[in-house]
Amino acid sequence: VNCYRKLNMFESVIQYEMSWFSLLLRELLETTCRLANTLKAHDVGKGDRVAIYMPVSPMAVAAMLACARIGAVHTVVFAGFSSEALAGRIQDAQCKVVITCNQAVRGGRLINLKATVDAAVESCPSVQRVLVARRTDHPIPMGKLDMSLEEAMAGASPECVPEPMDSEDMLFLLYTSGSTGKPKGIVHTQAGYLLYASVTHQHVFDCSPGDVFGCVADVGWITGHSYVVYGPLSNGATSVLFESTPIYPNPGRYWETVQRLRINQFYGAPTAIRLLLKYEESWVKKYDRSSLKTLASVGEPINHEAWEWFYNVVGDARCPLVDTWWQTETGGVCIAPRPAEEGAEIRPAMAMRPFFGIQLALMGEKVTSVPLRAGALCISKPWPGMARTIFGDHQRFVEAYLKPYPGHYFTGDGAYRTEDGYYQITGRMDDVINISGHRLGTAEIEDALDEHPDVPETAVVGISHDIKGEVPFAFVVLKEHAVGQQEAVVEDLRRLVATKIAKYAVPDHFLVVKRLPKTRSGKIMRRILRKVAMEQTDSLGDVSTLDDPSVVMEIIRAYKQSVRG
Repeated sequence: VNCYRKLNMFESVIQYEMSWFSLLLRELLETTCRLANTLKAHDVGKGDRVAIYMPVSPMAVAAMLACARIGAVHTVVFAGFSSEALAGRIQDAQCKVVITCNQAVRGGRLINLKATVDAAVESCPSVQRVLVARRTDHPIPMGKLDMSLEEAMAGASPECVPEPMDSEDMLFLLYTSGSTGKPKGIVHTQAGYLLYASVTHQHVFDCSPGDVFGCVADVGWITGHSYVVYGPLSNGATSVLFESTPIYPNPGRYWETVQRLRINQFYGAPTAIRLLLKYEESWVKKYDRSSLKTLASVGEPINHEAWEWFYNVVGDARCPLVDTWWQTETGGVCIAPRPAEEGAEIRPAMAMRPFFGIQLALMGEKVTSVPLRAGALCISKPWPGMARTIFGDHQRFVEAYLKPYPGHYFTGDGAYRTEDGYYQITGRMDDVINISGHRLGTAEIEDALDEHPDVPETAVVGISHDIKGEVPFAFVVLKEHAVGQQEAVVEDLRRLVATKIAKYAVPDHFLVVKRLPKTRSGKIMRRILRKVAMEQTDSLGDVSTLDDPSVVMEIIRAYKQSVRG
């Protein structure tokens, strides 16, 4: 993990204008070693967990690599999560140290990360030290646990011998939402993960040593781990760190970056593409994109309109566009149009081909000797990058991924296979929704909503959205005395979700109902709620198992009334 070229960071804000800079191999190695020695000085060693709550930046990358160098386990938490969400992850991982910044800079806004960390560590007795990097000149109060990262590193040695590690030792934890309220600490190990990230990066994106690889994901997500940090750097590529947003300061931001840095591969989310295609093509055409060799999408299935715009407008119909399917749990790309023989067909908006060694199976409720054309997407053989367990709860790992279809890894997604053997992802099969490429369990949102004293029960479903792919829709039952205060309660609920999870998790829609549709055993039938939210009530399906089928019309009437209102 020490074979790197350079990383770049850029963000322009009115009072904090910064220019591009390069962090060369020697500088990155020295920074990594100084940070590693700083961690060792604070009693962090092999197997200890370190939380990283930072924006996309060279220091965040160095923090990840410093942990890897001394055998510590990093858990990067997306810097948009609330203090409660951060605290929950720190507590679960029992982190010794937190590395953060005073502020983050994103899309012209300053975000006070240190204040979020301060609130989080109050309930985290395992934390012995908070190392604070300086992203802006804004002064912040420092407590007894806090220490300036730059000052601590200045006195550290620039040399640090790597810790010998077993191939199955933990490399990092990354928390992802599941169908229960508690996020899962997905465990990835040393050799298998690094191998898979490296090989998929090289072959899926046709990346060669010296290429400039532009993955615009945040390091807080698995895409940032595999295709901003470990994959590109292990292959001798230049990795671009993108700290901003697609439309700041204008909708040409991505393409200006491509022109200025001569980016060869561009890897982004369908959410961003759907946002950008609403603007004039001139925002793309005014910039030179001739350096591009490959375009790629990640995070969710890309729709046909976005695929065509990305391919024809951005790529001038000359760059292969690879729609990649994978998960936090898989470690790297599992299905994509490339690699394939030269000139092989790429079908729009389809992931198509399993990667080397990935053996897919489509499973149904009943075992059959005839291969299914559609069903639950499973992987039938292990692969190097697969997650090994859920931190501290292996039984949950078995229950979630291995038990549904014995002998197979269950992805949670549905898919169908064409006559030619190509795979199309159809979406989630469990109670997990995909908001702008970020997976979030509906139970996690429900847990936050249910903390309101006037809300005895809620149900959250995901519905389609033109830009974000999916958004949460919340059905809320109020206590009798609060029915006349709906607007105030809904505003409280918005704040609750933003505080306990993140702003992006706040439901786009709230519908107050008298009760929820339940089976006789008490299970909420979310299928019916999803049909109501998506205005597909002409195809509700069987409602005979409901304890009281009349509740359906009750909810439909409430929905129609809210639309009219």
